[in-house]
Amino acid sequence: MQQRKTATLVLDDGSFFRGVSFGSEKDAVGEVVFNTAMTGYPESLTDPSYAGQIMVLTYPLVGNYGVPPFTFAKNGVPDFMESAKIHVEAMIVSDYSEEYSHWKAIENLGNWLRREEIPAITGIDTRALTKKIREHGVMMGRVLIGDADPEKIKGMSFPDYGAINYVDKVSCKEVITYKPENSRGKRVVLIDCGVKANIIRCLLKRGLEVVRVPWDYDFSRLDFDGLFIANGPGDPDTCDITVQHIRKELAGNRPICGICMGNQLLAKAGGAKIYKLKYGHRSQNQPVRLAGTDKCYITSQNHGYAVDTETLGEDWEPLFINMNDGTNEGIRHKTKPFFSSQFHPEACGGPTDTEFIFDKFAESLMK
Repeated sequence: MQQRKTATLVLDDGSFFRGVSFGSEKDAVGEVVFNTAMTGYPESLTDPSYAGQIMVLTYPLVGNYGVPPFTFAKNGVPDFMESAKIHVEAMIVSDYSEEYSHWKAIENLGNWLRREEIPAITGIDTRALTKKIREHGVMMGRVLIGDADPEKIKGMSFPDYGAINYVDKVSCKEVITYKPENSRGKRVVLIDCGVKANIIRCLLKRGLEVVRVPWDYDFSRLDFDGLFIANGPGDPDTCDITVQHIRKELAGNRPICGICMGNQLLAKAGGAKIYKLKYGHRSQNQPVRLAGTDKCYITSQNHGYAVDTETLGEDWEPLFINMNDGTNEGIRHKTKPFFSSQFHPEACGGPTDTEFIFDKFAESLMK
C-alpha cells in the first residue's frame, strides 16, 4: 500500500478539512459540489459536466468495486465510461477502499486517479462538508497536498467558476459522424457541449445517424433531420453563440431535443433566463413530475443552473418539475416538436425510467 500524504481541502471562506491523499500528489482548484449517488463513480468522474469542479461523494465507502477497463467500441465511443478521460479537478470521499472486488474491474480507483493526475482526499467528514455546502451554497475550494500552513490558507484567492467557458474546454474540436448498425434513414446533429457517451449510444440504438459538432459550430450548413443539444459544464451564459445558432433553428419545424445544459440553452434561445441554484442537483434519486399529471419519475441529475420558468415565452411551457424544490426539469414548445429535460434520461449512472425521451425524439423524426 502506498504511503499516503496529508491533504487539505480549503474552502473560499477560509475553513478547511484535513485528510490524506489517495490520488495524484498535486494541488487543484475548483467549485466544490456534492453528489449523493450510492454508485457510479466511473461514470461520474468521466462525465464532462463535472469539468472545473471538485466532487464530494456523500456515500461513505468509495472504491470497493474498482474501475472497469478503458476500452472503446468500433465507432470510438467508450464501452463503460462517459468520455475519454476524467474531468473532475479533484475527488473527496470519506472512506476509500483500496481493495476492490468486481468481475469487470481491472484496477483500483487510486491507481486510475494517479495515472490521470487527479488529486483525491479520503478521511474527510463528508457529512459535515455537505451540510456546510447545503447551508452556504456551492463554494470554491483548493486541494493542497502535504502539510498546509494555516496562515497561508487564510490569504488564498480563488477563480470565478462562472466566468470560465468550460464547454469550450470539453467540446469536440471537429465534426464526428457515428453510423448506427440498423439505420432508420435519419440524421441528427448533436451539439457537443460536453456530451456523455451514453447519449450517443441511446441515439445510435434507435437507428439514428449522429453528426457530432463543436459547441460553436454553425450546423445550419449541414443536411440533417433533427437537432439534439447535449449536456455540458459551467454557466450557460458563456455559450451565447450556441444560443444564436439554436434560435435560428427554432424558426423551422425540425425536431429539437436537449438534455441538461441542452435544456438551458434551448430555453435561452426561446427567450427565458437561467439562474444558479444554491447547491445544485447531483444524484441518481431526484423525483420529477410530468407537468399537468400526477406521474412521477426517479431521475439521474448533474446540474448547478436552472431555467426560470416564469420567463418562458408564451409559446413554451414546463414539461417536468422537480418534486423536491419545484425547479424546472424540462420545457416543451406548445405547437412545434421542441422539448428537453434538465435531468439525464440516458442515466449512466442511475435509473433508466425516462429513457423513453429518446424514443419520443426518434419518433418525431419519422413524422
